[in-house]
Amino acid sequence: MKKLKYLIFSVLTLFIISSCDTLDIENIDDYKADLVWDDESLVEAYMANVYAEVFGNWDPELDEKTQQLSGIHFYPDRVTITNGEYKSWDYTTIRLINEAILNVTDSELSQEVKDNVIGQAKFLRAYVYFQMVMYHGGVPYITIPQDKDTDDLYVERNSTSECFGFITEDLDDAISLLPEKISASSTDYGKIDGCFASAFKAKVLLYKASPQFNPGNPWDNSYWDDAYTASEAAYTKLKNLGYALTQNYEDIFLVERGPEVVFSVINTYPNKTTNWDYGVRPGSESRGNAWACPTWEFIQEFPMKDGKRYNDPTGEYYKTTEEFLQNYWENRDPRFDKSVVWNGSIYEVSNKTGNRQYTALGVADVLDDFGTNPAANTNSTNLNSYSGFFIRKASDLSLLQSEVQQYDIDFIVMRFAEVMLNYAETANETGHQDVALTILKEIRERAGIEPGDDGNYGITATTREEIREAILTERNIEFCFEGKYFWDLRRLRMLDRLDGKTKHGVEAIAINEDGSEMPIATAKTLADNNELTETDFKYITWQIPFTGVKVTSLPEKYYFFPIQQSVIDLNSNIEQNAEWGGTFDPTL
Repeated sequence: MKKLKYLIFSVLTLFIISSCDTLDIENIDDYKADLVWDDESLVEAYMANVYAEVFGNWDPELDEKTQQLSGIHFYPDRVTITNGEYKSWDYTTIRLINEAILNVTDSELSQEVKDNVIGQAKFLRAYVYFQMVMYHGGVPYITIPQDKDTDDLYVERNSTSECFGFITEDLDDAISLLPEKISASSTDYGKIDGCFASAFKAKVLLYKASPQFNPGNPWDNSYWDDAYTASEAAYTKLKNLGYALTQNYEDIFLVERGPEVVFSVINTYPNKTTNWDYGVRPGSESRGNAWACPTWEFIQEFPMKDGKRYNDPTGEYYKTTEEFLQNYWENRDPRFDKSVVWNGSIYEVSNKTGNRQYTALGVADVLDDFGTNPAANTNSTNLNSYSGFFIRKASDLSLLQSEVQQYDIDFIVMRFAEVMLNYAETANETGHQDVALTILKEIRERAGIEPGDDGNYGITATTREEIREAILTERNIEFCFEGKYFWDLRRLRMLDRLDGKTKHGVEAIAINEDGSEMPIATAKTLADNNELTETDFKYITWQIPFTGVKVTSLPEKYYFFPIQQSVIDLNSNIEQNAEWGGTFDPTL
């Protein structure tokens, strides 16, 4: 996909692909298919545009939905029937995909090319429909480009069960048509292959079995067996074809095309860049303030080096909460060091050797500070957005401040660690606890956690329920800031763990050896020369944001979001979800 352009070649200006939504019954304009579908390069360009519509890219704010990052994302009534929040109704892209399937099938391209394009298109169709079902439950599953003059556009929603069946069927077709694996050295790298399709099918079936869709029988329904079979098959297939955990956690993201990458969106400066470094760096090293910052709640979630929580009395690094606040950076899971920037930590951004990042008010740059220390004679201007921490994960520290908008690291949509943990989850729910524990240990071993005398890497779980929690905990850390944890909690019907919760940040105040507060001017001079370390500060917590909405609101009905009222107004055959005043049951 490095070679694929995200703009259709100029010849495609000869026709119009209208921005139409058949279920919204907008006008559909025709174009001259013979100009495109018999030309392999133009078909490839067309498909590249569909890829760009379907897959996301780096976004620093994804985990603001959870306790990982600052900001109250879910304020009261964030989601309503009339607004556009949390609506997934992408029939414009579905039409583009259906056009490709129909026209390539009837084209004069070679059968090999046809199969490959149709395989990609069927995967993309399944992917888009899965997003809709994940949001809303069953939706109309349209598989042909509808004609406004001859087709009945007032379609009804398919049941959720039917949609899962169609998604699985599309994925099975895609797997049969696509190359099994596209190597990292191939010019086709970045296109969908059979490995990604197999891994994604396992994820779809994991969702199908989940409590989100089976609230009456969340853990013992028969769908778990199907999910386990698919997950085991995907895991085995990918492992046999060379997929593996990248040895160094930070290299997963910064060394592109590694063994852990199952599928990624290819970014290449200057043609395609993204905003990760621009959004995660402290303001003094970016083109503006960081967009989201890790919270104190999440800092506490990372285990210690022995794999246990800081306040676990059986842990080698046990601390009381008061002790932990004053030296939270010591003896942590190595993923902590590679994911978070904290006050006084070594942060060699913009290639500044030995640079330390400070957040103390009056000591740090005004674009980086957090706190209310009266001795500074001013409050931080960042109290409603910062937390005293920044994101280090996936940041390209070699970029200079002037280059942060040139960030072009590939965005990983799925990696082998997710395949492994999906497999572990389905294994645990189907009586294969030994498999689940083995995978958890492998993930923690790669992380650099100490194995301990028992070789369990701090894992004490033995029962099905305990292992379920251990897997969820591991996903929270392993995939931090990658935008997965909210959706994990939602499919497990555990949003109550976020509802009504507050968030906190940590202020640093420089101190002398005797514990008294250091004069601001002295601290500033020392910090300018990187002479203050973490231990030269004391730490206090503050609720964030300081003003505005301060408590997360996630009601029960958010397990399925509503169909937007404007869609129903255009098509009275579309039923609203039951939790939102309608009659449609989105569960299985």
